[in-house]
Amino acid sequence: MNNYNKSHGCSCHDEENNNHINQPTQDANLRQEILPLFPVTIIYIFSLIFYQQLQNTAHGIGQYILFIPIYIYSGWTVLYRAGKNIFKGRIFDENFLMSVATLAAITIDKLPEAVAVMLFYQIGEILQEYSVKRSRISIKSLLEVRPDYANLKIDDSLEKVSPEIVEIGSKIVVKPGEKIPLDGEIISGNSQVDTSVLTGESIPKFFTVGETILAGMVNQTGVLTIRVSKAFSESSISRILELVETAKTHKSQTERFMTIFASYYTPVVVFLSLIIALLPPIFISGATHGDWINRALIVLVVSCPCGLVISIPLGYFGGVGRAAKRGILVKGSTFLDDLAVLKTVVFDKTGTLTEGKLQVTDIMTKNGLTKSELIEMAAKVESLSNHPIAQTVYKYNSHKIDNSDVSEYQEIAGCGIKAKVGNKTVIAGSYRLLNIENIEHDICDIGDTAVHLAVDNKYVGYIIISDQIKLDAAQAIKSLKNLGVEKTVMLTGDHRSVAQRVAKNLGLDDYKAELLPEDKVTAIEKLLHQKNGKVAFVGDGINDAPVIARADVGIAMGGMGSDAAIKSADIVIMTDSPSQVAEAIKVGRKTRRIVWQNIGFALGIKGLFILLGIVGLANIWEAVFADMGVALIAIFNSSRDNL
Repeated sequence: MNNYNKSHGCSCHDEENNNHINQPTQDANLRQEILPLFPVTIIYIFSLIFYQQLQNTAHGIGQYILFIPIYIYSGWTVLYRAGKNIFKGRIFDENFLMSVATLAAITIDKLPEAVAVMLFYQIGEILQEYSVKRSRISIKSLLEVRPDYANLKIDDSLEKVSPEIVEIGSKIVVKPGEKIPLDGEIISGNSQVDTSVLTGESIPKFFTVGETILAGMVNQTGVLTIRVSKAFSESSISRILELVETAKTHKSQTERFMTIFASYYTPVVVFLSLIIALLPPIFISGATHGDWINRALIVLVVSCPCGLVISIPLGYFGGVGRAAKRGILVKGSTFLDDLAVLKTVVFDKTGTLTEGKLQVTDIMTKNGLTKSELIEMAAKVESLSNHPIAQTVYKYNSHKIDNSDVSEYQEIAGCGIKAKVGNKTVIAGSYRLLNIENIEHDICDIGDTAVHLAVDNKYVGYIIISDQIKLDAAQAIKSLKNLGVEKTVMLTGDHRSVAQRVAKNLGLDDYKAELLPEDKVTAIEKLLHQKNGKVAFVGDGINDAPVIARADVGIAMGGMGSDAAIKSADIVIMTDSPSQVAEAIKVGRKTRRIVWQNIGFALGIKGLFILLGIVGLANIWEAVFADMGVALIAIFNSSRDNL
């Protein structure tokens, strides 16, 4: 219960432009890439309109003059990749399928269809790339907040220098409109600060003297003088940049499965097409080679896995982008899959569900003392101690304390303080100190950390010291329950009575208290062995790093969390808000839903048209839709939040 028992001893306008530069740039890039296809597409449409006349030219040379250049222009990259992969021993991929199908179509005079496959594929590739770039805007905005300079204060002058060379303890000045270049503590000034790039919060936050401010934020109104607390390489923005760079290396289980699936799927389709082309004319009376080769081509075109190859990674990348917009950094798509199936969420207490800052939350008086008299008496004796609880009591007093009349000061290890205030003997400390001093009282277990006071052996009351529960903590637990999370647990090193109060107030299913870091690992392993869905752990301190690393999904509070916790985590919540855990789960589930919509739609349509192609009820144009149409629809489905 009592912690006392352990020990008592640029310009604003420029910034606005920077924030909006991505959109025009992305649109310009799209125009630059798609413009060359306009004349090609127009020529293609013109050729289709006059296709009959082109066929009627000598030996049909007209259609070759118009269609073959378009085919080479739009399909060159596919043909090149197919040839390159063949030389590397990787024959069966989507490039090989498309190359074989279109070249075979050309040999049987299906030029418009062959060109359509390549042209639509090229358009799909451009839209995919555009969509990926749009998805990256949220993530790349983090890269763009990298500060270019710091105003280093040297005596009475300012020198503009690179943030990398500024040492810890140096003083820097940040003017309105400038980016905060390094993590530090404000020692002069106050200002409204845009924290959105780190936290996702759109409303500026007010910062003043004594508060910690992080690199990457944007100063808006006042001039701030900051004492640097971390080198640039260890700053918040550098940590985030590293997380973004490593995110793409973690593929989801679905992505890995589809890669393996495609490696078997493509050769099966090729051999199936060969069988369709060669065997029916031999065994079926009246069957012609031309008809069955045409059916085989339809199967080849329909079977191309472009829709799957394009849309699945794009779906996950879109999910990472959606999370980044909400101030949630996901280190890889595999963790989006894990979020979607979470059944147990385990929280650390201090700094995660609570503020991590001690505060006086209640004052109870006995035997005639007023609250102001009690707090002043306590503040006088506590003013000489450096213990966090003592400092909390001292700072709570509203006016300056004169402790010149405090004498015979004595700290009793693990219990509290005994001192003279004027001619009165005052003790301030734990429940245990009351018993040691034989102070009569009628107070039992309070259920919180408390500083008990007695004056001249007479009990006069107590002061409750609590770590305040975060404002959104209760809503966070409720949201998780609404999402179907079956179990919420709290693991803490704090006293059992404190943990019990927090767990009860928040509606947690279970809690474990008085744990060392290794005990937390043991507790999480027990939950993992129950094999009841995935288990996430949410923490912020350096002591949480081992258990964050051990959980199926490790989630760190990135704003005030320790470097070790953030490095160990799979997901970082930049707002330090526990309610963002539920938001992360929603993003994971939406991403998984989109990916499986794409998979089901692509396989369903392709399966249907393969059957229609085999029985002769589908033509090449329908095959083109079943291939490229499905791919384009999947791209739009994956990107609907980013378009």
